[in-house]
Amino acid sequence: MENFYFVTESPGRPRALLEKGINAMAKVGTGAGVRRPAVMIRSSPWKAGSEQTPWHDVFDIDNGHVRYFGDHKPETTSSVGTTTGNAALLEAFDSHQSPTAEGRAAAAPLLLFRSVSKDGKVKGHVQFCGVAVIERAERVVQWGSQDRTTFTNYVFDLVVIDLTAEGDTLDWDWITARRDPDRTDAQVLELAPKAWREWVKHGRSVLPKMRRRVARSRVVKVRDQRPLPGDQMDADLQAVYKRFDNDKHAFETLAAIVAAKVMRGSGHSYDEGWLTRRSGDGGADFVGRLDLGSGLAGTKLVVLGQAKCIKPDSLVSAEQIARVVARLRRGWIGVYVTTGSFSEPAQLEMVEDQYPIVLINGRDLIKELHETADKDYGGDLMGCVEDLLSSRSLEVLSRRPEEILLD
Repeated sequence: MENFYFVTESPGRPRALLEKGINAMAKVGTGAGVRRPAVMIRSSPWKAGSEQTPWHDVFDIDNGHVRYFGDHKPETTSSVGTTTGNAALLEAFDSHQSPTAEGRAAAAPLLLFRSVSKDGKVKGHVQFCGVAVIERAERVVQWGSQDRTTFTNYVFDLVVIDLTAEGDTLDWDWITARRDPDRTDAQVLELAPKAWREWVKHGRSVLPKMRRRVARSRVVKVRDQRPLPGDQMDADLQAVYKRFDNDKHAFETLAAIVAAKVMRGSGHSYDEGWLTRRSGDGGADFVGRLDLGSGLAGTKLVVLGQAKCIKPDSLVSAEQIARVVARLRRGWIGVYVTTGSFSEPAQLEMVEDQYPIVLINGRDLIKELHETADKDYGGDLMGCVEDLLSSRSLEVLSRRPEEILLD
C-alpha cells in the first residue's frame, strides 16, 4: 500500500515530514530570492479538548473552509508569534496577502491533512484534505492547562481551493518543482492546480469563486444540458418545442410520460397517475406515485410534477424550482420537466438545500424520447410523440394528491 512517504517523495530531497501540527518545509534559494515549497498542516480531531490540545480545529472541507489554531500553548514561554508553527503561518499569510502576482507566485501553499482512524486505531493514518490559502489571521485568548488559565494564540481561517479540474487530487510534482532552486516561480506555477494559478493571477478577489464546494461538482453546466447546435437532437428539441408551444396542457401529458420512464428506469414501480387542472394547479402539473418495496418492507411516495415548455435556450430559475418544492410534503418528491435548461444557481441551491426533486432538462427529455422512438417507431421521434399522446389519456386529478397513497 502506498504510504505518505511514498507519495510525497521528491528524488534527491529530504523526506517530507508530517510529525507536528504545522510542518514547514525548508526554504530553497532561487535566483529571485527564497521560496518555501509548502507548509503542511495536520489536525488530530481525537486530541481536541485534551490538555495538550485544548482548542478545536474546524475542517469544513465540503464548503472549502478550515479554521486552524496555531502552536502556541499554555506552557510556551516565547512570544505568541515566534513559535515555529505560528511564525511559518504568519510568514505564509503575508505572502498570501501580496498585492502582486509575482509575490503570490512565490507564496507557500498550505497542504491540509487530518488524522483518521483505521481498523480501530486513531494514530498512524492521515487523510489529504486539500490545498489552502490563508484568508485571515487573528490573535485569540484561549483557556488551557490544568489550572484553566488563559493564554494567547493565533487562529487562521483558510480557504480550501477547488481541485475539481485535477479530480480532487494533488500532483506532488508541483511541490517537487517548488523544492528545486534552479526552477523559477513562473516555471513551477505551470504545474500548480488550476485554481491556484487563478488565485496567483487575480488575487483574493477570486477566492469566493475558487473555494471548494462539493455541491458545485454536482452542478451541470448549461451548455451540457443542451444538444450541440445543428445536430439531430437539437433539431428534434426545436420540433418538440414548436409542437407544444401553444399546447401546454398536452406537454404536461408528455412530461408525465417521460417522468414515468425516468422513474421506472431506477427499477421501481411507478404509476403515472393524474394531470392537474388546466389552471390553479398551484405549482404542480401532474401527479404520480412511486412504489418502493412491498408489504411492510415497502412505502409509497407522492411524485409532484411540473412541466414547462419554454424556448430551448431559456433557463429555469431557482425561484421556479422553489415553487414546486414549496408544495412538497414530508415524504413527497418532485420532478421538473422542461424543454429548456436549469440555471446553475438553481441547481446549486437544490443541492445545498437537499431538495428532493428530479430535474429533466431539454437534452435529457429528447434522449428519453429517442430511446422509445428508436426502439418502437423506427426512429420517427415526432410520430412517437403523437402516438404516446393519443395512447395515454391521463385522468384529471379530482382529489388531493395524498389520497393516491390509499389506492
